[in-house]
Amino acid sequence: MRAVLLAGGAGTRLRPLTCDLPKPMAPVLGRPIAEHIIGLLRRHGITEIIVTLHYLPDVVRNYFQDGQDFGVHLSYVVEEETALGTAGGVQQAAPFLTEPFLVISGDCITDIDLTAVITQHRQRQGMATLVLSRVTNPRDFGAVVLDDQQRLLRFLEKPTPSEIFSDTVNTGIYILEPAVLERIAAGRPQDFAQDVFPQLITQGIALYGHVAAGYWCDVGHLETYRQVHYDALTGRVRLDRPGREWRTGIWVGEHTQIDATARIEAP
Repeated sequence: MRAVLLAGGAGTRLRPLTCDLPKPMAPVLGRPIAEHIIGLLRRHGITEIIVTLHYLPDVVRNYFQDGQDFGVHLSYVVEEETALGTAGGVQQAAPFLTEPFLVISGDCITDIDLTAVITQHRQRQGMATLVLSRVTNPRDFGAVVLDDQQRLLRFLEKPTPSEIFSDTVNTGIYILEPAVLERIAAGRPQDFAQDVFPQLITQGIALYGHVAAGYWCDVGHLETYRQVHYDALTGRVRLDRPGREWRTGIWVGEHTQIDATARIEAP
């Protein structure tokens, strides 16, 4: 299975960190968010990855190149003039997506079991499977309601307080059948959550949800960016962490030497 990594975001809410960096390149534990996502895909056997780019595309390409150093093979699709949204960006890669494929947002930190999601998608045989997560405050996400068969009944992107009807939200991770791409107009900005999925539900096409039990965090603003570091260091999320925990709450980078007389206290 191939994956499409959406890495074109500017991340205006993460400024000043993203003034000279695309949002997926913001570092978490010293490595870009996108590198953590690539590591997750590789752990689940997905090594053919198409990366969609828009904001400062050369920063991403120069870092990852063909992906060989990261154990994967990367190719790139660039949204040249205007951002095309999640669906419009993926549609550009349609010639390479002739089998079921995975889409993942480049601005999340997660250790969700992608293999379990893929297995459920194959069993349900729907046109799409959305990976969902339960959150305390769904206002910044797309709220979703499922029936007893895990089929999507309702979908509302970024609901107002009076519109909230569910604590189950869209993570921006999808397993899609190639037929979905036929319903996306080429070269026109479109979003899966706002445009494509609501239309498919209205047409009675089967979309399913997979409520994942793993860790997921949308790194949408500076507060969550800071929190995801705490969660990574305390083991709430499985990430490849550089260095080692020298003492409780004290992490030491590779090739670091600490003098025996040094006194270091954890936060």
